Amino acid sequence: TVDAKCRSITASWVRQRKEQDPSIDVCSFYEGFDKHGAQSLLPPGVYTLDDLRTLGREKGWCPYFTARHMIRFANVIVYNYAYVIDPKIKDQVSKEIEKESILVFDEAHNIDNVCIESLSCNVNKRALDGASRNIGTLSRCIAKSKEQDAERLRREYELLLNGMRGQGLSLPATDAFGGDPVGLDEAVNENMPGDIVQAEHFVSFMRKVVDFLKERLRDTKQVEMTDNVTFVKSLMKKMQLPEPKSLRFAASRLKSLLQTLEIVDVDTYAPLSVVSDLCALVSKYTAGFKIIIEPYDERLPNVPDPILHLACLDASLAMKEVFDHYQTVVITSGTLSPIDLYPKILNFQPVTKTFEMSLSRQCICPMIVTRGSDQMPLNARFQSRSDSSIIHNYGRLIVELSACVPDGMVVFFPSYRYMEEVVGTWAKGRVLEQITENKLLFIETQDVVETTLALENFKRACDCGRGAVFFSVARGKVAEGIDFDRHYGRAVVIIGIPFQYTLSKILRARLEYMKERFQIDEGDFLTFDAMRQASQCMGRVIRSKTDYGIMILADQRYARADKRNKLPAWIRQYLMDSHVNLSTDMAITEAKSFLSKMSTPQKIDQQVGTILLSVDDICQRGAGISYAPDKPYTGQSSTTPSALDEANAQRAAKRSKGGNRAPQGRGEAGNGGD
Repeated sequence: TVDAKCRSITASWVRQRKEQDPSIDVCSFYEGFDKHGAQSLLPPGVYTLDDLRTLGREKGWCPYFTARHMIRFANVIVYNYAYVIDPKIKDQVSKEIEKESILVFDEAHNIDNVCIESLSCNVNKRALDGASRNIGTLSRCIAKSKEQDAERLRREYELLLNGMRGQGLSLPATDAFGGDPVGLDEAVNENMPGDIVQAEHFVSFMRKVVDFLKERLRDTKQVEMTDNVTFVKSLMKKMQLPEPKSLRFAASRLKSLLQTLEIVDVDTYAPLSVVSDLCALVSKYTAGFKIIIEPYDERLPNVPDPILHLACLDASLAMKEVFDHYQTVVITSGTLSPIDLYPKILNFQPVTKTFEMSLSRQCICPMIVTRGSDQMPLNARFQSRSDSSIIHNYGRLIVELSACVPDGMVVFFPSYRYMEEVVGTWAKGRVLEQITENKLLFIETQDVVETTLALENFKRACDCGRGAVFFSVARGKVAEGIDFDRHYGRAVVIIGIPFQYTLSKILRARLEYMKERFQIDEGDFLTFDAMRQASQCMGRVIRSKTDYGIMILADQRYARADKRNKLPAWIRQYLMDSHVNLSTDMAITEAKSFLSKMSTPQKIDQQVGTILLSVDDICQRGAGISYAPDKPYTGQSSTTPSALDEANAQRAAKRSKGGNRAPQGRGEAGNGGD
């Protein structure tokens, strides 16, 4: 991204001053890009971030701005959801992508949470104190600007007075930062409200908003919940505003002022930006949001720490603009199950298609362990999770698995708190000592550095043959972003069901909204959310078609139909009836049998037609690739790299003639096992 250091040597006003004063530092890489790269195209190919950095060093071009420039010419772009969904980012990066493009959301099982987070914000006392400091700094900058260059503020005043067209739309890429949280494309012809046009008036306006928020937090003694309309009315009454239009333009006005004042380190104004985003969001949306003010953190009820949540409850608000802009949208994931709930919470009509996983042999062994070796039930529900016999049986399961599973194992807990409780009990009962006799033990913490170091050492232990067990949390960073492929993950165990914290005020508000708006039952959504998280954890050990692994759901509640049926089809198809209600000793026996089968290598010809393509398949799909007719297929491809290159060139030629036009369609959801 363009940070303060980058802006200090690439901003348009810095480059203009360079012409008058050669001693001013500018970015040589951006200058090289501006002179040559901005009018150039990269050679055809696939460019990773490392490739762009290498190219930048060779040509003297800034790799970041080169990537931004090439987006409009690329056939395929791979980036984060935020570049399409988050209104503060998408206008900078994705605005020029054509409507006919095919937009694919891969790994989209949590897309509703991404949408909600993009339109939510939090404000606490610390942020408001920072906003007050920002306002003071802005006041001093305005006074200084009036003394040194009053013409700049006068030009901005005239632009805003005459309407917003052109304001911020034609800025150089180096000057643009952030975006409007509500998107003012439909309002570019509107005049900026008169009470915030002048810089001093806007600063005074934001000071009143901050004072109002401080007063609300200070006066809150118990949890308060209100909707946007009521909150805006109380804010307008306090500030004596005739209409909420000024609130809606607050974010764009702040961005304009920072640009006019030529402020480089815009990150220091993050607290005030959050407040302006809050103003814009509450004034635009009248439904699908809830204002929640909590006087303290539930974990520390005796310590006053008030916080105001602007919680978006409706994921379809963010997705609406995506569906409106792009002609074809594909939502896909291997854990998109049950698939029929996503069209409801995203509010669209899909064309649905489910694919089976193509495997040459049964390389996964899912099992549900409902009881320990002593036949006592395994159940990690909140009411019984502290039962010593249950914790002991979970420990015996991990000990016995660590003795028979080679290389790496991963164990997921429903929460950090429960993991700490269980690990503490196991430490007293010598369970951890028995585990470490078989494998080394590593534990995820809430510290990113510690967890990264633990993961590195976990992989080193697996690489050297010692083997290791990694304890993680189902909703932690590891569960979503780390792959335990190959020998790093030969077994995954999920202890309990990873439900969300159901006492969360934000979650309760969202559940009530979905029941009223989409008729989604509270229990159905909580189960759906927990099972998609469990499925995601199970999928960590199968990252390619040659991987194999054991998947154990260790809780008797998984045996119920309402839980089991929400697993993805590619897991359910291998979950045999005899594996639905197992004890620990039975599960160990099945695990040993499965690992024995997997230890036998599979011949290449057994993989052709399932996970490998035959030469005939390549010929059919490869635009005329052929092989010598006197050389029958023997299980090894005779296709040469040059033939593949020729086929790729032919396909590229077809695309250049219009072969890559997107098909007609409103939206599509897919559940892909591959």
